[in-house]
Amino acid sequence: MNLKKKSILLLAALFFFFPLFSQKEKKKRPDVVFSSARIAEAERIFTEGEKYFILEDYTKALFYFQQALEYNPTNATVFYKIAEVFLKGSKEEDLIRAAQNIENALKLERKNKYFYLLASRIYANQRLFDKSSQALETMMSEIKGTEEYLYELAAIYLQDNELDEAFKVYNRAEASLGINELSSLQKQRILFVKGKVNEAIAEGDKLIQAYPDEERFVLAQAEILAQQNQALRGIPYLEKFIAGHPDSGSAKVLLAGLYRDSGQEQKSREYVMQIFDDPQVETSSKVLMLGTYNAILSQNKSRKLKNVELENFVLNLFKKLKTYTPDDPDVRLVGGDLFLALEKNEEARGEYLSAVRHGANSFEAWQNLLFLEMQAGLADSVIVHSEEALELFPNQAMIYYFNGIAHLRKKEYREAANTLEQSKKLTANNLNLQDEINSMLGDAYNAMKDYEKSDKAYEDALAVNPNNEYVLNNYSYYLSIRKVNLEKAERMSAQVVKSHPENASYIDTYAWVLYQMGKYKEAKKVMEKVFTSEQANAVHYEHYGDILYQLGDIDEAVAQWQKAKSLNGNNEVLNKKISNRKIY
Repeated sequence: MNLKKKSILLLAALFFFFPLFSQKEKKKRPDVVFSSARIAEAERIFTEGEKYFILEDYTKALFYFQQALEYNPTNATVFYKIAEVFLKGSKEEDLIRAAQNIENALKLERKNKYFYLLASRIYANQRLFDKSSQALETMMSEIKGTEEYLYELAAIYLQDNELDEAFKVYNRAEASLGINELSSLQKQRILFVKGKVNEAIAEGDKLIQAYPDEERFVLAQAEILAQQNQALRGIPYLEKFIAGHPDSGSAKVLLAGLYRDSGQEQKSREYVMQIFDDPQVETSSKVLMLGTYNAILSQNKSRKLKNVELENFVLNLFKKLKTYTPDDPDVRLVGGDLFLALEKNEEARGEYLSAVRHGANSFEAWQNLLFLEMQAGLADSVIVHSEEALELFPNQAMIYYFNGIAHLRKKEYREAANTLEQSKKLTANNLNLQDEINSMLGDAYNAMKDYEKSDKAYEDALAVNPNNEYVLNNYSYYLSIRKVNLEKAERMSAQVVKSHPENASYIDTYAWVLYQMGKYKEAKKVMEKVFTSEQANAVHYEHYGDILYQLGDIDEAVAQWQKAKSLNGNNEVLNKKISNRKIY
C-alpha cells in the first residue's frame, strides 16, 4: 500500500478517535484515562484493521479491531466497527454479536448518528422492528438536523406492515421537510391499500398542486386512476397539463391510450397521429402503441371481424414510423407482427427478415421468419436462416425443427434426421411437438432405409397420439411397400379411412396394403372409391391397373395404365408396363 493510501487510512482513524477522546476529557472519567503511548498503539492497530476492512478481509479486520479494543476498551468507534464486521456475516449469531457491539458503542457515545443508523439496520435484519424504529426515534431526539431519516423510519414501519404508523411518519416528514414525491406517493399507496381511494387521489392532487410543471406526477395520477378503473377521471389531468405544455409527448401517449380505453376512438387517433409525427417522442413509445393496435387487429382476426378503416389507419402509422426510423429493428419487428395480423404474409416475411438483418435479437422474429419461409416453400432460405438463428439461440428446439423440415423437403434425409433428433432432445416436455418430430423422423429414416429407426419413430409418435392420421397412413404404406407386418398395416390404414372416408390418398394406401396382402378383390372395391371423389391422380390409376392385372383383366389394366401415363408421361416403369402388358 503506498504512502498516500496509508495517510488516508490514518486520517480516517484519527477522525473517529479524537472526538471521542476529547469528549472523555469533558466527562472527566479518571477511571478510564490511558497513557498517550497506549492510545497511540490503539490508533495504530485500529488503522491496520480499517485497512483490511476496506480490502474486505473482514476476518483480519475483526482481529485488529478487537486488539484495539484491548488497548482502549472505552472507544465507541471500535465497537461500531466491530458491529459493522459482524453485520457482514450470514449467521444469526453474527447479528446477535453485531447488536451487542453497537449497543456498547451507544452506551459510550449518544451523539453519533451513524451509530443509531447501524443499530437500526441490525435490528431490522433481526426483524426486531420495534427496536429498529426506536433507534431512529432516539437519534432524532438526541441529534438535531436528522429529520431526513424520517423516511427510513417510515420504511421500517412499512416493512413491519404497520401502515398507520408509517402514514403518521410520512406526515411528520412532510411537516418538517415539505411536500415531496416520496412521502406523497407512499401515503397514496397506503391509502389505496386501506381502500381509501378518494383520499389517495387527494394526496396525488396535493403533489401536483405543489409541482404543477412536473409531468411525471400528472402521469402517475392518471395511471393510478386508470388502474382503479377510473380512466375518465384521469383524462382531465392530462388535458390540462397538455394545454399548458403542448410539447409533452409522454402525456399525449397516455392520453391517447385513455381515450381509446374509454371508447373515444376519434380523439385517441388525433393524438396518435400527432405522436407519430413528433420526432421528440421516443421510437419505443411509438412501437408500443403500434403493438397495442396489432393486438386489437389480432383479436379481430380470431373473431373473424374485418375493420378496413382501422387496418388502413394502423398501416399508415407504420408507414410513418418506418419513414422516420427505417433501420430500427424494433420498428421492423412490429411491422412484421402487423402484416402477420393482416395475413399479408409476404410483407410480414420481408419485415421480419429486415428486423433480424438490422440486429433484432428476438427469438419470435426468427421463428416467425422461418415459419413464413417454410409456408412459402423456401426451403433453401429456411436452412440458411435457421443456421444463422442457431448461432444466437442454440438451445431452441423450434429452430432445429424448421431446419429439419427444410432438409426433409429437399430430400436431404441424413441432415434432416440429425437436426430433428436434436429438436427432439430439446422438447421432452412438449408432447405435441414430439409427436410431429417423430412422424418426420419416421419419414426420414424410411427414406434412408434405416427401417428399425423409422418404425421406432412412428411407434413413438403413435404412443403420444394414437389417432395421428399422417403417421397411420405413412407407416402403413411403407410397411406395405416392404411387405412386412401387413396385418398391422391393414389395421392402421383401415382406421384412417374410417375417419376420413373421402380422402383419396388414404383410400389409395388402404387399397395398396390389401393388394400387398393378395386381397385383390377387396383392394379393387376400395380403390374404386377414389374415382368417385374426383381426386384421382396418376398413382391412383397406376395402382388400379396393377390390381386389375392381378385379377386377370389385362385389357382394362392397360387402359388404366394409359390414363396414368396421360397424367405422368415420364414414368419409365409405367411405359414398360403398357408396352409389354405386364407388371414389373
